[in-house]
Amino acid sequence: METVKLYYENAFLREFDGVVVDCRPQGKKWLVQLDRTAFYPEGGGQPADHGILGGAKVTDVHERDGVILHTCDRALTVGETVHGEIDWARRFDHMQQHSGEHIVSGMLCAAYNCDNTGFHLGEESVIIDYNADIPWEGVLDIEARANRYLWENHPFEALYPSAQELAALPYRSKKELTGQVRITRFPGADCCACCGTHVAYSGQVGLVKFIGWQKFRDGVRLELLCGSRALHYLALNWAQNTAVGRSLSVKPGKTAQAVERLQGELQAVKARCADLEESSFQRLAEDYRDAGNVLLVQPPMESDSVRRLCDAVSRSCGGRCAVFAGADGSYKYAVIHPGQDISPLIKALNAQLHGRGGGRDGFAQGSAACTEEEIRRFWAESA
Repeated sequence: METVKLYYENAFLREFDGVVVDCRPQGKKWLVQLDRTAFYPEGGGQPADHGILGGAKVTDVHERDGVILHTCDRALTVGETVHGEIDWARRFDHMQQHSGEHIVSGMLCAAYNCDNTGFHLGEESVIIDYNADIPWEGVLDIEARANRYLWENHPFEALYPSAQELAALPYRSKKELTGQVRITRFPGADCCACCGTHVAYSGQVGLVKFIGWQKFRDGVRLELLCGSRALHYLALNWAQNTAVGRSLSVKPGKTAQAVERLQGELQAVKARCADLEESSFQRLAEDYRDAGNVLLVQPPMESDSVRRLCDAVSRSCGGRCAVFAGADGSYKYAVIHPGQDISPLIKALNAQLHGRGGGRDGFAQGSAACTEEEIRRFWAESA
């Protein structure tokens, strides 16, 4: 006996009563079948509903041959009438995302004569793939058009056409369809074969916002937020941008220019620091001229600075130079001994000083999780 799908009769139904037809164990959980249900099963890219059924927690819902199976955390009695409550916040979020995706996909596919080849409604965003090279500027244009469509508050329609009626409908579909087909339609925006739940009017989607674009196979992959997700995203970005503006003493609309100016100033400071650092390295190298093997333990430095200091000293000392920069527990190192095979030395270093790294032709670089005392003891033993 197929389950009566109340979510198709009324997608806004939050509570219902149903009779338990079957209940069977599955691992540590139970699969419960009802005579009717408002719980939407996973399908069509839309995740399953969650909620409460007869006091049991519903953590997943699937459909098998027209039968809806609810995954519950405890058994329910066959023949008993139970009360079901949908996790409405989760369901309505899915309705907003799914409906918003239909509207933008209908517009994009019409504008670029392409197909929606992939759809995933995730916990954080909606991912959609299209088999056309849609430019970001075009995506933003569709975003603006779609939001105008939402504000016009068009009604949603669900149709169950006959085979003859279906043949005459210009609906989107990735494959040939047979049997009873459910056609969902937002007039003027999209007409598509779909089994998901949707809002009653486009205005209930609230807002659509694209937040990602990338090349994917022969087309593009877009990332979309709808409804409350889009609102929360924009609110978070506004708060962060306002904080950045306050920190830089500029208005929120001027943060990009302020950051660009700050980056330019930072690059100039880095260049000046690099010049000073190089002068310091050369003076230190002179201090160790003809000193033979040299070990230097320095305050924390960038890896490139460690390498450049080691290179400068190795050119003057006439032997092997090792530079360790950091603090107890975390050091970056560079070892240079021109013309020598230092592979066995570096292998022993990594083993004893909990290091990672390597190199060739008399040069090695890496990191070590050790203390300064351990470093000095190792080099004393390796002299």
